[in-house]
Amino acid sequence: MLSIRNLLNTESALIHGLSEGIQIDSLIMGPEDSAEENISTVEYQELSEIQKWHIDFPDKLDVLLAERRVDEALDALDEAERIAVDAEKKQTLATADIVALKGVISDNRQKLSDQLAEAACQSSTCGVELRAAASALKRLGDGPRAHSLLLSAHNQRLQSKIQTTRPSSTAHSVAYTASLAKHVFSVIANALSDSMEVFGDEPSYASELVTWATKQAMEFTLLVKRHALGSCAAAGGLRAAAECVQIALGYTSLLEARGLSLSAVLLKQFRPCVEQALDSNLRRIEETTSALAAADDWALIYPPTGIRTFARASAGNLALQPKLSSSAHRFNSMVQDFFEDVGPLLSLQLGGSIMDGLLKIFNTYVDLLMSALPGSMDDEANLEGLGNKIIRMAETEEQQLALLANASLLAEELLPRAAMKLSSVNQASMGSMRIRGPDKQNRAEQREWKRKLQHMVDKLRDSFCRQHALDLIFTEEGDTHLSAEMYINMDNNAEETEWVPSLIFQELYTKLNRMASIAAEMFVGRERFATLLMMRLTETVILWLSDDQSFWEEIEEGPRALGPLGLQQ
Repeated sequence: MLSIRNLLNTESALIHGLSEGIQIDSLIMGPEDSAEENISTVEYQELSEIQKWHIDFPDKLDVLLAERRVDEALDALDEAERIAVDAEKKQTLATADIVALKGVISDNRQKLSDQLAEAACQSSTCGVELRAAASALKRLGDGPRAHSLLLSAHNQRLQSKIQTTRPSSTAHSVAYTASLAKHVFSVIANALSDSMEVFGDEPSYASELVTWATKQAMEFTLLVKRHALGSCAAAGGLRAAAECVQIALGYTSLLEARGLSLSAVLLKQFRPCVEQALDSNLRRIEETTSALAAADDWALIYPPTGIRTFARASAGNLALQPKLSSSAHRFNSMVQDFFEDVGPLLSLQLGGSIMDGLLKIFNTYVDLLMSALPGSMDDEANLEGLGNKIIRMAETEEQQLALLANASLLAEELLPRAAMKLSSVNQASMGSMRIRGPDKQNRAEQREWKRKLQHMVDKLRDSFCRQHALDLIFTEEGDTHLSAEMYINMDNNAEETEWVPSLIFQELYTKLNRMASIAAEMFVGRERFATLLMMRLTETVILWLSDDQSFWEEIEEGPRALGPLGLQQ
């Protein structure tokens, strides 16, 4: 404060001294000075108008530049150029004066250009002043520099805002993305408006603007990946990752309405992180289901409270609720949540990866169900990919049919319904731009996807039928209930008078009736599935008999012929 006061006192004394000195000089002006002044006044009056203007112009321009009256200075420079050209053509000024005038014009143009550039670089310069400075530079003939300074000024403001936007923790990744996106894309939008207002749609300037905006969008994606999306993806936070992407794409859509498309930049950068989050979620569903399957008692129950199903609207009507075992209910619930989370990600064109990923985890679950069948521990093919996972055995026929109920209901109803939600979101996002070609292709892909699901159910059903067919045909010791010898020896039994099916087919008939009764209770409203299961079980037994070469060779080519009763059997 003392230094400032001393400086002010010094400046005040200087101003007073100057004013007093001027007055004294004017007072002590002698007759000779007065005469000289009179002579110069006469000479000035005798000069032409253009000569008078040439003498006054530099001082006038200095005043305009000092007072930052830019428009007036530009008008004065334009007028000076016009006068210089006219004077050179009409020879109203000496050649030396014209050269000097051109030098003054050039020097002051450069001086004004530097002054405007300096003003544009100031952080305190508001939007109106920035546009005015850029417009003045363009008028001075320095358009490229003006446009670069305009973008540089916006970049400076953006960097200042980015410095103040810091993520507090990974839990606030969505809030950080929203705040950062607002700053970045609002600055890009302002730069777009300023560029269009000052420079119009000239290709060179538009190209520089797109390049600059693309760079800013790229830096934005790197910041989001580093502080928000990367941590979400690593932790499997699919919903948070989806919201981050959706927020960013929402801002780019506003720019696209104004002719600037940056969504491709964001999609390319965000896709790997989102794929990582997808994989983490699918892996979590798989691991959780495997853990629950280890403790599943394979009893069909209605959905527990809090479990999401496709029939939430009719939650009070148990007839509309799916009956599944505990692990299948949990699998279905996680898949429902998964499809809701991935809805916003369809713009990343991840539909194929999502559906393939779901096929993979459903196939893993079906493999778990297959490993729960008695006898599957001896089948190495069924255990491939399951590692050391321990699954509770389905000992009874009711439990084994429950395995099929889980797989069939998930594949035929629950998973396709969940996928339809994803398809409806995709169609809604396409809106009126959706055309028949992609829609037809989408339906074809849905049918193919459902066919693959059904193929996995068929794999479980075949394993089920194979196990029960083997139980019918072989004893626990490995002997067979079905041999050529039993039919060849039938005619040697004189007490056999009434024809009845052989024992193995009586057991098959009994098993079919017993399973049909159980299935009728399990598959209410889905009797077709129960019928197909009974048909497949019968077919498995018959196919095994048909393919047993040693059985038929002994009957057709053996030493003893088949008798009438054996042939009838």
